[in-house]
Amino acid sequence: MNRQDKIYIAGHRGMVGSAIVRRLQKDGFSNIVTRGSKDLDLKNQRAVRDFFASEKPDIVVLAAAKVGGIHANNVYRAQFLYENLMIEGNVIHSSYESGVKKLLFLGSSCIYPKLAPQPLKEESLLTGLLEQTNEPYAIAKIAGIKLAESYRRQYGCNYISAMPTNLYGPNDNYDLNNSHVLPALIRKFHTAKVTGATSVEVWGTGSPRREFLHVDDLADACFFLLQNYDEEMFVNVGTGEDLTIKELAEMIQDIVGYSGELKWNTDKPDGTPRKLMDVSRLHNLGWKHRTGLREGVTTVYQEFAKSELAKA
Repeated sequence: MNRQDKIYIAGHRGMVGSAIVRRLQKDGFSNIVTRGSKDLDLKNQRAVRDFFASEKPDIVVLAAAKVGGIHANNVYRAQFLYENLMIEGNVIHSSYESGVKKLLFLGSSCIYPKLAPQPLKEESLLTGLLEQTNEPYAIAKIAGIKLAESYRRQYGCNYISAMPTNLYGPNDNYDLNNSHVLPALIRKFHTAKVTGATSVEVWGTGSPRREFLHVDDLADACFFLLQNYDEEMFVNVGTGEDLTIKELAEMIQDIVGYSGELKWNTDKPDGTPRKLMDVSRLHNLGWKHRTGLREGVTTVYQEFAKSELAKA
């Protein structure tokens, strides 16, 4: 990868895509191609094919996806499966047809079996049943991994995949109906603080353990992999450290400065008991995250508190 390469970032307005754009620009990469969903529907095969034939990018980062938390994954099952399959199939096949020299597909830690040994090693893929609440999304992401792998095997394409752990950071989704746990907690505690609410409801028991990575660290890892990694096996991207949802909630409560009570709604699902990534492969390649969780969440909350959402 060099600074003259034309780099297409699919999903540049999302949390991950926008972070990758920032990381590339930081290092002097300016030949970046983007299209919003209104200008290019990645579910439309002809539109995607025409775009690739016209732009002919050298590098593609596939960060576009239909995403959400436990509630959205469980309720919009058909949409999550269909839309992600269409996006992946169209972008990966058009990349092959137009001669893209390198593609990075971004998946998710939910690809692993619900009861896979912890921490989650890349080799655990397809060794057991998936968590039911997000099975359609996970299957779509597994299909993306296998597409990249199969185009490599059949056509010799240099397509690589990275599996991020739970992410947070700028441009996160704070919609309480379909957001992930960390931004949802930030919004809940902030709202409770400014309205003077005496308690905040948190889903589940608080016992599941989760790992969180700042999206700027993920972008840095992607930049590293684009420059240094050309192998078939996908790569976990995370911190290798986790905490319980209860510990996360109490940390965010403290950062926000909310003094009310936490009420655990145990009628709501916990999801997978634990999701900790084994990141030894990435560490051995020479990359490690830089942002500590409390430091990262503090920065994110300071940004959120200035936003229009915080005033709603």
